[in-house]
Amino acid sequence: MSEHGQYTNQLINETSPYLLQHAHNPVDWYPWGPEALDRARTENKPILLSIGYSACHWCHVMAHESFEDPETAGLMNSLFVNIKVDREERPDIDKIYQTAHSLLTQRSGGWPLTVFLTPDDQVPFFAGTYFPNEPRHGMPSFADLMQRVVNFLAEHEDEIRKQNTSLVNALKSTSDTGAAAASLQSAPLDTARQQLERSFDERHGGFGQAPKFPHPTNLERLLRHWAGTCINAGNADQRALHMTVFTLEKMAQGGMNDQLGGGFCRYSVDDRWMIPHFEKMLYDNGALLALYAEAHAATGNPLFKRSCEQTAAWVIREMQSREGGYYSSLDADSEGEEGKFYVWTPEEVASLLTEEEYRLCARHFGLDKHANFEGKWHLHVYRSREQLARDFSLDAAQVDHLITQACDKLLAARDRRVRPGRDDKVLTAWNGLMIRGMAIAGRLLDRPEWIDSAERAVDFIHEQLWRDGRLLATFKDGRAHLNAYLDDYVYLIDGLLELLQARWRDHDLLFAIELAEVVLDHFRDPAGGFFFTSDDHETLIQRPKPNHDDATPSGNGIAAKVFARLGHLLGETTYLDAAEHTLKALWSGIEQMPHGHASLLVALEESLNPAQTVILRGSGDPMATWQRRLNAVYAPRRLALVIPESEHVLPGVLSERTSQDEVLAYICTGLSCSAPVTDFDEFETQLSTAEVPTGI
Repeated sequence: MSEHGQYTNQLINETSPYLLQHAHNPVDWYPWGPEALDRARTENKPILLSIGYSACHWCHVMAHESFEDPETAGLMNSLFVNIKVDREERPDIDKIYQTAHSLLTQRSGGWPLTVFLTPDDQVPFFAGTYFPNEPRHGMPSFADLMQRVVNFLAEHEDEIRKQNTSLVNALKSTSDTGAAAASLQSAPLDTARQQLERSFDERHGGFGQAPKFPHPTNLERLLRHWAGTCINAGNADQRALHMTVFTLEKMAQGGMNDQLGGGFCRYSVDDRWMIPHFEKMLYDNGALLALYAEAHAATGNPLFKRSCEQTAAWVIREMQSREGGYYSSLDADSEGEEGKFYVWTPEEVASLLTEEEYRLCARHFGLDKHANFEGKWHLHVYRSREQLARDFSLDAAQVDHLITQACDKLLAARDRRVRPGRDDKVLTAWNGLMIRGMAIAGRLLDRPEWIDSAERAVDFIHEQLWRDGRLLATFKDGRAHLNAYLDDYVYLIDGLLELLQARWRDHDLLFAIELAEVVLDHFRDPAGGFFFTSDDHETLIQRPKPNHDDATPSGNGIAAKVFARLGHLLGETTYLDAAEHTLKALWSGIEQMPHGHASLLVALEESLNPAQTVILRGSGDPMATWQRRLNAVYAPRRLALVIPESEHVLPGVLSERTSQDEVLAYICTGLSCSAPVTDFDEFETQLSTAEVPTGI
């Protein structure tokens, strides 16, 4: 008997915190693998596949209602071989069965995902998400559902087999990208801009209605679109800039942004960004950190700088291990209640602050208004710091000092509460996103400690998750395992390229090249683009080839961007061809729904308007001056490396970018390069061709 009770199942030896949460369920859970699949075939028992993740609120609810209940578990054990999957460790499995759910139900999926599979081939014949333990909201009880599923399989197996054949063919067709485009056109860039405006929320920012997700790839698309109109047309699309800035302001002031501790929650349950689903995911915060830093560089908005500072501080304080890797997520729940860690009463806040601090905070956070979350108050900015200064006839600096001081006191008090659970596995892909975010924000806001943080994460991945020339996907408690996916490789390459822009380390560039070669060797589709899994991955019922963005960017979109940038940086035509072939192969999806392919649109934009590549060689104070000039503005279509004169052995055409006593700037646009520049004024002039003009 274990200390948790009499039950211990096959999940006990896993690394995933989510799977370990279920290791003492009375359900005879298995991880996905040969043992479970062989048992299903041998016993001819259908498979009950349950997919979730550790920070998922409704996963916890279903676990408590059904998986912890001995009677329900007994029924599961008698009728099925039960497999539990962490969607964060096995996104390959999750992508397949989420797509299958959509095909079977004609509805979008989510987590927990509950899928019933035929025992011999793992093809799903029934799917849903959360099911209650008792009939409610028009849904049957989970126990009743399971019995119906088994009975239907027994009575209609021939029909199910026909459906399975159709489903497998439909799954395969989702990876069929159709005929490749003969050429690339700019029309999708403008169409995406128009599509996003049609769904833009004029009152509260963002796109569509609640639940509202941050959609950083779409906001980045609008910001880059505005920049493109400034650079190429000289006629700035201020509407695109407004949609970006207004949304970022509303999110930063909303309850989706942790006003005390920093970090953004996964989504808002209301239109106003007030009440979040309280889980915090590393991937959201990596993308938003980069986006807020770029938006600050473009606009100088102090709120965006503060958002970066709070988010980066939270990541380093709570989400980075001592060894350097970034953890995955924080739970929505604490002490069994969603959001309990974050909410307040006015009386509690007043007891911790001075009278003057409380007077400002009550107006600032709406403590003088009605409760906004189950009888309590979740902090949401109702009046900005600038508005408070006018309201109370105070100096802006004084208001800023008092609010900051009050927030520090509240954070210290909150830290004494029972904290939400933390999923402390290290995922390579999500680390790549945060490395990118820290590198961009550290460079644009001149915060070397954020660049240090990114470097520590890279070093951790190289030491712990790079084995025999291949990446592994996940690490926890000293154990790294699972073949890495396309996202792991290309997100990490993207992070490395941004880190190289922030601070040169020769081994980071060599690592990026090694990763790129693996992607070409093991993930490339000869028809163009890249599969999500490698050619030596476990065989599943589908080999996905993702092209549209989900909660994270499309792996093919990031691949097309980084191969183009590496190709121009190194003069490597193989990389340039891979980028172009990816865009042409996926053109049908891009053309049909441009705003759903924002990551691919970045690569398209840089294909049609090639990025400016800048290499600085030199040393000392003059070199630092030139570097500061590079980082002073928003230039999304630029890749700039500052390489010390001490570096003599460089790959590709970088070997031709030699150093002399003075600072040398090598500036190329696409395949066209100017003569080396030694004059700072000429340097300024050439840089301006890829920058948003000042004063816009």
